[in-house]
Amino acid sequence: MRLAFLDDFRNQEHAARLLAQLHEERPPAVPLKIMEVCGTHTMAISRHGIRQAIPAWVRLISGPGCPVCVTANSDIDTFIEMARQPGVIAATFGDMLKVPGTRMGLAEARSRGARVHVVYSTLDALRLARENQGKQVIFFGVGFETTAPTVAAALLQAREENLTNFFVLSVHKLVPPALEALCASPELAVDAFLCPGHVSAIIGPAAYEPVARDHKVPCVISGFEPADILQSLAMLAQQVAEGRSEVELQYTRGVRAGGNPAARELMATVFEPADARWRGLGTIPGSGLRLRQEFSAFDAAARFPVDAGYSREPKGCICGSILTGKKTPPDCALFGRGCTPDHPVGPCMVSSEGTCAAYFHYEV
Repeated sequence: MRLAFLDDFRNQEHAARLLAQLHEERPPAVPLKIMEVCGTHTMAISRHGIRQAIPAWVRLISGPGCPVCVTANSDIDTFIEMARQPGVIAATFGDMLKVPGTRMGLAEARSRGARVHVVYSTLDALRLARENQGKQVIFFGVGFETTAPTVAAALLQAREENLTNFFVLSVHKLVPPALEALCASPELAVDAFLCPGHVSAIIGPAAYEPVARDHKVPCVISGFEPADILQSLAMLAQQVAEGRSEVELQYTRGVRAGGNPAARELMATVFEPADARWRGLGTIPGSGLRLRQEFSAFDAAARFPVDAGYSREPKGCICGSILTGKKTPPDCALFGRGCTPDHPVGPCMVSSEGTCAAYFHYEV
């Protein structure tokens, strides 16, 4: 039954009807700029040719929806320096392995002797700590509200087990403050947001109300299948046409009105909001998560002070501008030439949710 249910959102005839409905809408005086703020949406839009199929008056631009991509180079360099310390085992998700740092990436650091382990969950990182009591295990806490609860759960478990060799470098990001920062940018002037489904399953639709209310930017939380996205675009176009700025939920099968209170409680127990550095957006107040004082014993930043003052952005890479919708991948002189998925210069080409990777695989 579940597969048949999902097939409804992949049905070509249903998608064609939604697409025809969008084409029948009366075009606005100026193109409608809709930003998707989820890397999974970015990949789906490119994979299914949605950008080419929709009317010319709907312009889709990619935002800071890839957690790997928005992680600042200085944070990546800091983790690499920690990984190179004696007695340290660095644990990270696989998509961070090939992201270039200023001097080297984690893959190169591993080739030079650093103990870098790819894990599939925070529980794997905890297991490393249990099995290597003589080593210090540092987990790279990268991600949005989707992954932060799992890290919080791991830290609670580490405290319960009295694991004194488990640490987290938290560079987690919060999506709503980033959307508000984008709204405040006069260069962008985005008309509407296609909001992320995974993140919204945790934080719920109400988290976007300041964006719609204070900045007058419509928001629709969308699923990831072609019909989901097309229906969400039609909902956004209708809001703009009617002069409304509201938060609407298209992805009703995946997101509840209240989000996931248990997951949010986990985050609130372990983390507190903090200023955070975003690639392309700079420092955004209250957009990150740091460990609360009662969990400071697990804070890698406090336990392993390192110097990454040399950090800088990759030369020639415009990933920051792509993440803020100011540029597209083909605007970059390195795209598909000096920068490819096999030999990436910037993180937007590395991640499975990166805009450059999406364009490279499906749009060029």
